[in-house]
Amino acid sequence: MSVLLRARTVGSTVTATLAGEINSTTSGGLQAQLLPLVAEDSTLLVDLRAVDYISSAGLRTLLIVHRQAQRLRARIVLVGLTEEVRFVMSATGFLDFFQIGDDLEDGLEEEPERVGR
Repeated sequence: MSVLLRARTVGSTVTATLAGEINSTTSGGLQAQLLPLVAEDSTLLVDLRAVDYISSAGLRTLLIVHRQAQRLRARIVLVGLTEEVRFVMSATGFLDFFQIGDDLEDGLEEEPERVGR
């Protein structure tokens, strides 16, 4: 079981497309791959369309990436949340930490919707 990450950079925006399950087995490796993608005054779009499960360990990974982004004045935008992932993040209050877009185009907008508003 693994989570795959494919990254693409255009200007100051990095798009990280994830596929698989984010759980206690995969979250450490994912964290190690995501943190270097957060750069000062940049945007990291995390495409979760192909992620069908996220555990508390996965949520912790996203929180660590979010904190790194705050330190570097970077923006994190989650796009393509599946119904399952959206439910878990909503139930735990994690949607309040992130900007959310339906797709990559939404994520590229200056201020995508914040679900917790």
